Amino acid sequence: MPHYVKMGRIPHKRHTQFRKENGDLYYEQLMGTKGFSGIQSLIYHINPPTQVKKAEKICDIHYEYEKKDALRHRHFRTWNTKAGGDFLEARRIFMANDDVAIGIARPNRQMNYFYRNGEGDELLFVHEGIGKIESIFGELNFTPGDYLVIPIGTTYRVMLKSEEARFLILESNSAIVPPKRYRNEFGQLLEHSPFCERDFRTPEKLVTKDEKGEFEVRVRAQGMLTSYTYDFHPLDAIGWDGYLFPYAFSIHDFEPITGRVHQPPPVHQTFEAHNYVVCSFVPRMYDYHPKAIPAPYVHSNVDSDEMLYYVDGNFMSRRGVEKGSITLHPSGLPHGPHPGKIEASIGKKETLELAVMVDTFQPLHIVKEAHPTEDKKYMSSWLP
Repeated sequence: MPHYVKMGRIPHKRHTQFRKENGDLYYEQLMGTKGFSGIQSLIYHINPPTQVKKAEKICDIHYEYEKKDALRHRHFRTWNTKAGGDFLEARRIFMANDDVAIGIARPNRQMNYFYRNGEGDELLFVHEGIGKIESIFGELNFTPGDYLVIPIGTTYRVMLKSEEARFLILESNSAIVPPKRYRNEFGQLLEHSPFCERDFRTPEKLVTKDEKGEFEVRVRAQGMLTSYTYDFHPLDAIGWDGYLFPYAFSIHDFEPITGRVHQPPPVHQTFEAHNYVVCSFVPRMYDYHPKAIPAPYVHSNVDSDEMLYYVDGNFMSRRGVEKGSITLHPSGLPHGPHPGKIEASIGKKETLELAVMVDTFQPLHIVKEAHPTEDKKYMSSWLP
């Protein structure tokens, strides 16, 4: 959530001399977006961040899409996606377009290097597991239900405190921010927003590493993954301030907006980015008009694809889905509750469902790696 934060030691004035006890200068780094016109932070390093000992290409980053076939609703059962590797190695991308890639990660090993995405922000939803993000901005703990927003260019790694974890991963090509309609002209969240600044957790502790040795940072940029070796610890910041930093927001702190009749999906919106939005479906009271139908009406996403990741509870409009299910309802096809779900919802007072939805305004393409998890009977599940 963009607001001003300061951690550690910084000079009184920016771009002025800031010296160590031995008289040497600290190295000031401006980390900003959109040239010099976006949000930014100033970071003060013990070592020059430009000093690289070795650079080696690891691989190209490429998602192999399936061939186009008949458009249909899709369902992928990801719960048994194989666990293995560290947080970066464990990623399995299921669908993507030019704006966002969506997948699952089940890491069971610690990262012995750091990672930096130089192509866009990342959004990590913690389904299972506990741990912390170690970054140049400090340490940020996470537990199940947390959204973790990692800005472009952040050097970080995920350290697990549980044997393994399960994440929903969004690799974005743009900034991920709270919806504009919930912010005033100064960026402050408004009274009708389903969350407020108190709900957002910023880095909790800045741990400065003044260490020499060999340290690896893997950087994603220009469609490649490159390994950079430094002779100093990359988390050597003595202090920083600004508006650009990782933060956490728990889905359990999202306050649902309800009404006398069924509310449309935008009331669940939590984040927005270029050409897509992220929504949170959380436990909530149902509509209270005496003739209300709590189940959603059939709707046609004529200009967007709808991806739903099922986290927990009994999703009242669907049958045959489970924890970890991903459904994709593509643009051009109407979708809605399964047979019997509309009538069954009448008279019910609440739902305990928990899910994350991503609506994209460009079609999502299925990556071949998703095929082994697909429930191919899903399209016919609306038949009587």
